[in-house]
Amino acid sequence: MLQSIGVAAPVRKIIAASVLPTQIVDPAHAERLWQNRKNLFFKPTAGFGGRAAYRGDKVTKRVWNEIMEGEYVAQAVMAPGERVAGTPQEPESLKFDVRLYTYGTAVQWTAARVYQGQTTNFRTPGGGFAPVYSMPDVAAPCVAVGN
Repeated sequence: MLQSIGVAAPVRKIIAASVLPTQIVDPAHAERLWQNRKNLFFKPTAGFGGRAAYRGDKVTKRVWNEIMEGEYVAQAVMAPGERVAGTPQEPESLKFDVRLYTYGTAVQWTAARVYQGQTTNFRTPGGGFAPVYSMPDVAAPCVAVGN
């Protein structure tokens, strides 16, 4: 798909190395997926925003049956990054991940989600969304600004 929309080969290679292994859930592989579920995250193929997404280690048999009957992908679980917030006297460890909000093939917005527990909690001091700053493309020409 990336090649068909004109993404250069070096960029496709970086993306392939960065995206977690993901497979379409096929009931023919139900036994293997069930045995490995603790290392997988199940997401609906047409979902967004975490709706109907399940950590494999929390899946009940009832939910498992729904996954097998629906259109899902199974993606490898990756532990979130962590950062230290607070003060030197009272440091606090917060998890974070980076989100790309897209429409079609274009990124509309990039943000980091900072949280404790399982979800973003805006009541946690230092938690919520944080800006992500992009570095300019080093291959891009420099433009002088000012005098």
